[in-house]
Amino acid sequence: MEQKNITEYEKEYSIKDHPSIKGVQIIEGKNNFPISWLNQQGYCEYQIYLQYMKGIETAPTAEMTHGSDIHQQLEDIFKQESTPATFDEAVEASKENAIMSRECFVVAPEYGIRGYIDEIWMKPDEIVIIDDKPGRTPYISTMNQVRAYCLAFKSMTGDTRKMKAALRERGTSNLFWIEIFTPEIENEIKFTIERMQGLLDGSKPFIATKNPNKCRSCRYKRYCEHFKNE
Repeated sequence: MEQKNITEYEKEYSIKDHPSIKGVQIIEGKNNFPISWLNQQGYCEYQIYLQYMKGIETAPTAEMTHGSDIHQQLEDIFKQESTPATFDEAVEASKENAIMSRECFVVAPEYGIRGYIDEIWMKPDEIVIIDDKPGRTPYISTMNQVRAYCLAFKSMTGDTRKMKAALRERGTSNLFWIEIFTPEIENEIKFTIERMQGLLDGSKPFIATKNPNKCRSCRYKRYCEHFKNE
């Protein structure tokens, strides 16, 4: 596959920071949150409240630091081996020849989401969107994250090629979960994104996890009113 480093995007948007929620932007008049928050939402919605609405900062875990280091190493290698292209050029060229890119930015103002796809394979007959994760377990939270990348890519391009969402074991070539992005899956992720928008605009309450194992390992437990140290 030809490697393309996507460095330019031809479409421009009206963007400003949200006045009170860290990390949220207002793009084309609508709250727009990072797609990675869907992973956090599936773990515990109250984490999002504490981190981005209350502004509580904690030190990154060893796992987070290790993951960032591996991610950066792969990105450095990719930049050395790839050639630059605009987003539109890469998408159009992939209709004739297979193209791979990393850190591909996608934004969908109509749904209020944006983020960077770890790796994308654009082939003449299909699009495969890959998110790298530690371990080999497909959690609903990580599946929702990569599904939202699919939705954003489809919104940006209007592409009608078959699209697949995939999770890959970080630092390996092991795609341990993959699914076709069907209309049914698309509707499910739209519903989840609408819930996130409700959390941000205050029309829905943040629900804390009821899993004590998650609570015990949470970085925010000392600040959380729901944590019970048993």
